[in-house]
Amino acid sequence: MKRITVDTSKCSGHGRCYTLASAFFDYDDEGFPVILDERVPDDRDGVADLLSAVDNCPERAISVSDGA
Repeated sequence: MKRITVDTSKCSGHGRCYTLASAFFDYDDEGFPVILDERVPDDRDGVADLLSAVDNCPERAISVSDGA
């Protein structure tokens, strides 16, 4: 199981996360990401998209860690 976190102090609301991984992120009224479910099973469809969103975040505000 993986866990998604967003450091809101780093995020500038570019929107790459929800553009690349809309199964995991939505956005609020100001364009900042909202995590749909912070717990992600390793075998869930779209994990590659999630990791792409992490890699493409300009501020490196998104992290995915192993854990329950």
